[in-house]
Amino acid sequence: MNLLSFFIPTAYAAGGATTAAPHQQGSMMSTIIMLVVFFAIFYFLLIRPQSKRAKAQRELIAAIKVGDEVTTTAGIIGTIKDMDQNIVSLQIAADVVIKLQKSAVTGTLPQGSVDSAEVK
Repeated sequence: MNLLSFFIPTAYAAGGATTAAPHQQGSMMSTIIMLVVFFAIFYFLLIRPQSKRAKAQRELIAAIKVGDEVTTTAGIIGTIKDMDQNIVSLQIAADVVIKLQKSAVTGTLPQGSVDSAEVK
């Protein structure tokens, strides 16, 4: 039995019930194999990358500290001035401090990025 005949079942003429049973078993086995292949493709293309991004975001949130320069989901950049359990106070300009949820922080910037971005 070659590999191709495993995936493409043989056509049987209308006959006795004994010839139809192997066909049904091969068809069911190929269906199960195809479902496993589809699930593997789905996992590696959708589920795994999303879980890696979520893990990286959780690690970023846990690692931020006062004085870090960050960017938010809205594209606002600033320096962290104070942190609470879930709230971050972000200084975005001289004497302008806004409060955001920690989950709104999407990335850290190199030190000095905020100063160089200010309009003079």
